[in-house]
Amino acid sequence: MSKPVIAIVGRPNVGKSTLFNKLIGQRLSIVDDTPGVTRDRIYGEVEWCGSTALVVDTGGIEPQSDDVILVQMRRQAQLAIDTANVIILVTDCKSGMVATDMDVAQMLQKSGKPVIVCVNKCDALGEPPADFYEFYNLGLGDPVQVSAVHGHGTGDLLDCVFEFCDTDSQLEEDDDVINVAVIGKPNAGKSSLVNKITHEDRCIVSDIAGTTRDTIDTLVENKYGKFNFTDTAGLRRQSKIYDNIEKYSIIRAKMAIERSDVCVIMIDATEGVTEQDTKVAGLAHDAGRACILAVNKWDAVEKDGKTMQEFRKKLDADFAFMSYAPQVFISAKTGMRIDRLFEYIVSCNESANRRIKTGMLNELLAQATTRVQPPSDKGKRLKIYYMTQASVKPPTFVFFCNNAQLFHFSYQRYLENRIREAFGLEGTPVKIVIRERGEK
Repeated sequence: MSKPVIAIVGRPNVGKSTLFNKLIGQRLSIVDDTPGVTRDRIYGEVEWCGSTALVVDTGGIEPQSDDVILVQMRRQAQLAIDTANVIILVTDCKSGMVATDMDVAQMLQKSGKPVIVCVNKCDALGEPPADFYEFYNLGLGDPVQVSAVHGHGTGDLLDCVFEFCDTDSQLEEDDDVINVAVIGKPNAGKSSLVNKITHEDRCIVSDIAGTTRDTIDTLVENKYGKFNFTDTAGLRRQSKIYDNIEKYSIIRAKMAIERSDVCVIMIDATEGVTEQDTKVAGLAHDAGRACILAVNKWDAVEKDGKTMQEFRKKLDADFAFMSYAPQVFISAKTGMRIDRLFEYIVSCNESANRRIKTGMLNELLAQATTRVQPPSDKGKRLKIYYMTQASVKPPTFVFFCNNAQLFHFSYQRYLENRIREAFGLEGTPVKIVIRERGEK
């Protein structure tokens, strides 16, 4: 049996994301005083009295709104309600009960799921304020007073929640899950790709740049293996970023790159390769993550016999610093070559985790130095004594030599290419460390 799911729902600006962050013990969801900051479903894990459960943060529900984003936010919240074992309805004690609270409560009653009313912003200790008691009018049982900011009452809330959760048998964490970060500039089709892979409207999709704000994790299991796809906010140029919410989004996207195993860099085929695409790719390259260049919207490009060949030349030129990254031309809308993308994700992850025996490396080193002599300067020649692999993700190789200054970068690149050819390190950067003999 999988972990029980707890959905946090309510109208905008009642403190759902603050409560979510407090329960999971980390600042995963963006918190700001602006209504509508959270849009998609965001998952975290809560542990209480030896039991664990998944917590889902949702966007604020506006039942009467026709706004395109708010309608999709409402749909995302409804999906969270449908999949949840228990629901926490968050309300605001300071503003009191409003008509929207009643509308949301009626929506939850129709779900038939257990609902716990959490009256947030009861910041003072002791007896609850007089406004607390009006939330009995929702008809959902005894409310629980909580201060999400200070953490007061969260223990009582979790006691109530876990009464409805079957935690007797739960799956252990999977070590073979590949973490995949989908990154790129705004409107490249990142959310559409995640939705296509999961066969559901997992992420809100619109033509409005900046629709995705949080990093959204989605577990996928298919014939290729188990994957955790992270949809991230589009990364724009620093000069184009004006509000704090987008700054938080970009920090989250960079954190997603750091915790990923493989980065899928989405490029909009209808716009071609831009400078921002190379900068986004540079973030993944500098972090040492395995990378795939996914050219999206290929179905929307007018083609002749040489279109793909010319586009590949452009990619090779603009992404020369990461020539190891495989290129795949996909369509998130139609699903074209999505299977090929999965094959690359698996192979690139294997490359990034590959360990090579020291004996095999030194045999290769002997052949390489025989074929091309190490450089020399003023009669002094570079001597490479031996090499070894220090770590993985990315594969890191340490060369021990007589003089590090003689180890020219062009010779390092030659040896890197020989290692890649011999051991098939496609899709991952390779790090080379130079040590002089006797140096620690």
